[in-house]
Amino acid sequence: MQESVLVNKAESYLKEISKDPIVLDDIEDFENFKSLYFKLDDRLNKLQGFKDDMDAQGYTTPFTSLNKYGTKAVAEVAIDEMGESSRHNQIFRMKANAKKNILDRVKSSIDSHRIALGNLEQFGYVKCNSCYKKYSMSEYKQNEGKCSCGCEAFTFKVNKEATHRIEIIPHLPLSGNYMVLRSELSPYGRESLKQVLSILKQERKGVVKTISLVIRFRDKNKRLIRKNITLDSEFVNNYEEEVRRQYGRNVRIEALRFHRTKPAVIDDKHARTALALGYVKYAEEIIDEIKDEILKRKLSDFKRINKYDEIIEEYKNITPDFIDQYDLDAIEAWRKAQIEDNFKKLGYMDKFGNVTRSLRRDLKVRENIYKNTLKNVATALITWDIFKYYMTNSNNSRKIDIGPFPYIRVELDREQRKVFQITYNNVIQTLTDYTDIKMIPVNEMDLLLYEKFKFEKEIRNSNIKFNHVALGAALISQNSDIELSEISNAFNINESRVKKEIKNIDSIKNPKSDKSKKFLDLIKK
Repeated sequence: MQESVLVNKAESYLKEISKDPIVLDDIEDFENFKSLYFKLDDRLNKLQGFKDDMDAQGYTTPFTSLNKYGTKAVAEVAIDEMGESSRHNQIFRMKANAKKNILDRVKSSIDSHRIALGNLEQFGYVKCNSCYKKYSMSEYKQNEGKCSCGCEAFTFKVNKEATHRIEIIPHLPLSGNYMVLRSELSPYGRESLKQVLSILKQERKGVVKTISLVIRFRDKNKRLIRKNITLDSEFVNNYEEEVRRQYGRNVRIEALRFHRTKPAVIDDKHARTALALGYVKYAEEIIDEIKDEILKRKLSDFKRINKYDEIIEEYKNITPDFIDQYDLDAIEAWRKAQIEDNFKKLGYMDKFGNVTRSLRRDLKVRENIYKNTLKNVATALITWDIFKYYMTNSNNSRKIDIGPFPYIRVELDREQRKVFQITYNNVIQTLTDYTDIKMIPVNEMDLLLYEKFKFEKEIRNSNIKFNHVALGAALISQNSDIELSEISNAFNINESRVKKEIKNIDSIKNPKSDKSKKFLDLIKK
C-alpha cells in the first residue's frame, strides 16, 4: 500500500470511529453487550492491521529518510538550486510529520480499544444453557457462539466480583483524539490528569537490562582486535567469566556500561494517557452530577454564589464600543468596575469594595471542596481500581487474562507501591454519600499489596484452589481494622467465602499438624 494511501485510509477510519459514539444504555442486555464487544474487537483488529503496515513501511522512524533523500548541507547546494532544495526538504518533512502523527493516533486508538475490551471482558461472561460451561467474550467470539458440547444457547452473566469500570469507555480516545480530549478538560480536570499520570508513570527501581562492553583480544592469527559486545541481564554478576568463555582467557575489558530499565506501573505511554483521560473525563461527569448537591449542603447561600459566578461570567468577555479594543488595561478596569457595581447593588460587596464575610466564607469553602475533594475523584477511583485488581487477581491471571489495565506490571516493587500510601478519605466518603460507587478507605494499601505479593510466593507450588476475590478481601480483613461486612460489600462477595479464605490463609501461615508443616516446606522449595 502506498504511503499517502495508507495515511489517508487510517485517517478516514479514525474519523469514522469518532463519529460513532459509545452508548452504554442497557449494557446488561446480552445483545447490546455483544454488539458493542464485537464492534470494538473488529475495530481493534483493523487498527492493528494499519499499525503493522505502518511498521513495515518505517513509520516508527519517519525522519531517518531525510538524511538519505532530503536535507543537504548548504555548502553542497548550488545557489540556483537552493529554492528547489528547500521545497523538497519541506515536502519530505511534511510527509514525515504526517507519518509520525498518524502512527501516534493509531497507537492511541489501539490502546484505548484494548482498555475498553479489557473492561468489557471483566464485566460479563456467558454460560452454556446445556452443559453450564462458562466462556469469556473473547472465547465466545473465537468459538463463533458455539459451545464445545454443540449448544448455541447461552445465558449472559454480569460479573459483579471482577474489577471493571466500563463507565470510562465512552470517554476514552478511541479515535486517537487524546489531544482534543485534553484540551476539553476543566481547570481542575487538568490538575487531576497530572495526578493520575503521575501514578501510572511511577517507576520501579532500575533493573539492568543489558551490559555493553568494549573488549580487546587476539584472534587465531595473533591480530589485536577491539570489539563492542552486548550481554543480557543474566550475566550482570558474571560478565567477566562470560567474556572469557567467548573470547579466551587473555581478553581485556576496556569499557563497561550497564543499561538500566525503569518500567512504570502502566508501562506504555499511550495506555497511560488513555486510562488517565478515561478516568478524569468520567470523574468530571460524576462531579457535574453531584457538585450542586454538595454545595447546597456545605454553603450558607447556594443561590448567591451562583449569581456571583453569573455576573463574573457575564462581563468576562464584554468589550464596550467606547473603549479602544487594543487598550487592554482600560477594558479590564471597566469590567472590574461593572462587576463591583453589580455586587454592591446585590449586597455582595461593601462600599469599600470588600466582599462580605459570609460570601467570602462560601467562596473559600467551595475552593476547598474543589481542591481537596473533587479534584481527587479520578485519582481515588483509579488508585482503588488498580489496588482491587491486584488484590483480587492471581499472579497467573494478571499475566494471561485480558484485564482493564493493559501493560500493567504483574507485580509492583517498593518504589511503585508508594503511590498507594495516600488514602483519599474525603473523596471516598463523598462518593459513598452521593453515588452508588462502592469504595472503602483502606490505610496503607502499599503494605497490603506487599502482603498479597508475598503470600502469592508462599502458595506458588500449592494445589489449593483459592477464590482470589475472597482471598483479597480476607487479606484486607486480617491486616486492617475494617469490618468484614464492609469489605465484602465493597468487593461484592459473600462473607462466608471470605471466612473460608481466612481459614486457608491461617492454615498456610500457621500449620498445626506435622504433615501440614512438611507439605508447606515442600511447596516453599
